[in-house]
Formats: sequence, C-alpha cells, structure tokens
Amino acid sequence: MSEGSAFVAVHLDEATALGERLTELIDRPGDFLAQLTEGLLALREPEYLAMATRACPQTPARYLLRGPLAEAVNRPLRQALREGSSMSALQLAQVLAAADHRDLRLHAHEPLRRALPEDPEMAWQIMRRLGRAAEDWIATDSLADLWARGILAEAFRWAELEQLLYSGQVYERRLVAATLATLPHRLPKERRGELREHALERALELVRQLMGDAEVMVQKALSWAIREWTPVDAEATGDLLRAETTLAAEGRDGARAWVIRDSLSKQPADLADELRARLEGIRRVAGAPSTSIASTQAAAFAEVLGASTDVAAAQGDRYTRSHA
Repeated sequence: MSEGSAFVAVHLDEATALGERLTELIDRPGDFLAQLTEGLLALREPEYLAMATRACPQTPARYLLRGPLAEAVNRPLRQALREGSSMSALQLAQVLAAADHRDLRLHAHEPLRRALPEDPEMAWQIMRRLGRAAEDWIATDSLADLWARGILAEAFRWAELEQLLYSGQVYERRLVAATLATLPHRLPKERRGELREHALERALELVRQLMGDAEVMVQKALSWAIREWTPVDAEATGDLLRAETTLAAEGRDGARAWVIRDSLSKQPADLADELRARLEGIRRVAGAPSTSIASTQAAAFAEVLGASTDVAAAQGDRYTRSHA
C-alpha cells in the first residue's frame, strides 16, 4: 500500500465524520466555514499538499484532500443539500465563495450544484464571481463543470462564455475553453450526438475565436476542448484544424501551431500526419503577442474606448478654459 493510500485508510472515518458535522451547519454558513477550515487542517497530508502545489504553484495548496477523503466529506453533505432548500444552498455558497483561499472556495461548488437548477440567476452571480477570482487552473477547471451544467440547462447562457472571450484575465479565457471541454461529459454517451445539433457550431466558433491566444494556460485548455469535441463530430473538428493549420503556416504562428499539434491525438492518423508536416518548424516564441480574433477585437474596442475618453477629456478641458 502506498503512503497516500495508507493515509486515506487511516483518516477516512475522520473525513466522514467531518462531512456529517457539516450537514448540521448548512443554515449557519459562518459556522460551516469555520468547522470546514478546522476539519481540513486536521486532515492535512503534507506530501499531497506539496505535490498539488508543484502542479499548481500559482496558489499553494493549503486545504486540499486526496479524492477519496474529499468524497467522504462531500457525500453526506451532498445528501443533506438535496434534502434542504436551494436558498440555504445559495447562502452557504455565497459565504464559501468569499473565503480567503482557493481550496476553501472550491467547497462552494457542491451547494451551487444544488441551487443551480432552481435558482439559476442567483447561482450564476456567484459562479461569475468565482470565475473572476480564479488564479490557477485547479480553480478554473473545477468551476467549468458548473458552467457546463448551467449552459446545458439554459441555452442563452452561451452568452456567459462569449463575454469572457474578451477578458484581460488569463483564467477567465481559460474558463471558456475548459467549459467547452467539460460540456460533452455532462451528457450520457448515448446522448452526446444531440450536441451536434444544439451546441457544436457555437462551441467550435468559440474555440476559433481564441485560437492564437498567447497564454499557455489558454492554449492547453483549447487543445483539451478540441480533443473532447472530436468524438462528437470528428469531421467538424478536422475541418477546424485544417483551417487553423493554414493560418498557422501562413503566419508562422507558434501559439496556434502548438494547440493544433496537441489536439491531434484524437484525429485520424492520416490527418494528424498531414497537419504535423504542414506545421514543421513552427514553434512558440516567448513574449509573442496574441493573434486570436478575440484579442484583436478586444484591442480594437479598447482603442476606440480610449479615443472616446480622450475626446471627452479634451472637450471638458475646452469647456473649463472657456469658462475661466
């Protein structure tokens, strides 16, 4: 038995007991957060926290648990949330979402899953706030599950992703691609064909808008999204990759080329070989600007906004001088 497995075996009952204590505090969110923090500290495994921090150094892990221990905490809590009201879940989520560490904010997701079907607008307010607060891929990719559920429940929520295309925050843009990557898994395999009619075009268009993003964290999520949508419609994702390969080759676009190469594991071997050959020698360059459609449009909007501000300032200055 590995050291990690041994630690889980020794602490499993303690984690279950923590979850059961938390079920009594759902309607007392402040006490819930205090008990959660204390309980997670008691279950700390230094080796696992060090491993998680190496994987995600932007936010050093402080309260994360191995999967079986986290599930032992969440299982009784999940049942209690189902039996309670969505308003109680929302109030709890709101307090957890304002916690001072990412590991604690992640615990807002369970009450949000409970509240989202019944109170979507209020749940989305908290989900947006969590998206803005995300500082690393763990927080972002964990949140993507909630965003995917919300979009499948209400089609107009695609606009939530469309707005984030133009965000100046790296992890909000990653959230777009991570949500797309998660979407197919929110439906049973036998129903994923439905996505071709209702979601495929929108999903691949969002990918296309972000292709060429200079940030590695966004690039990784884009290739993940393309791989996950390939089983939904291999022909459509193949067409996207061919078109993007042409752009990458013409512009010697290393960021775009990296995403394409990283997406090819799910493509037919002949197509993968063809695209790799066309991208031969094109590599990412550190510090190169984004070439994505979204970044170009965001920059143009910022320029127009800046010009409008300058005009208003000049008009104000003329008014001030004329009335001096």
